[in-house]
Amino acid sequence: MAPNTDIKRGSADLMVLAAIEERPRHGYEIAKLIDDRSGGVLRFHIASLYPMLYRMERRGWIDGKWTEKAGQRRRRYYRLTPEGRKVLAQQRSTWRELLAALQTVAGLEPGR
Repeated sequence: MAPNTDIKRGSADLMVLAAIEERPRHGYEIAKLIDDRSGGVLRFHIASLYPMLYRMERRGWIDGKWTEKAGQRRRRYYRLTPEGRKVLAQQRSTWRELLAALQTVAGLEPGR
């Protein structure tokens, strides 16, 4: 069962920022990492991911840099900026509070 599209849309920034927290990644790699980490439950279509990356870059949350490697096509790698790290921390805090409340209100605690 796929999660509600609105829930996914609301958590998309958090997922993308978390995916590039450790190191810079290109768009396809970001989408694949989210898919892998979620066991295939959360998937990004590349067509919707890139506009989101451009928006985050305009906001100053991430920085993109074109890189060319021998034998590969040119790719744009994205990394978190200091502002992006702040946004990621704020979003994690907000989601932790929301998830804790949902667990209590909806009876989602493990073992129930």
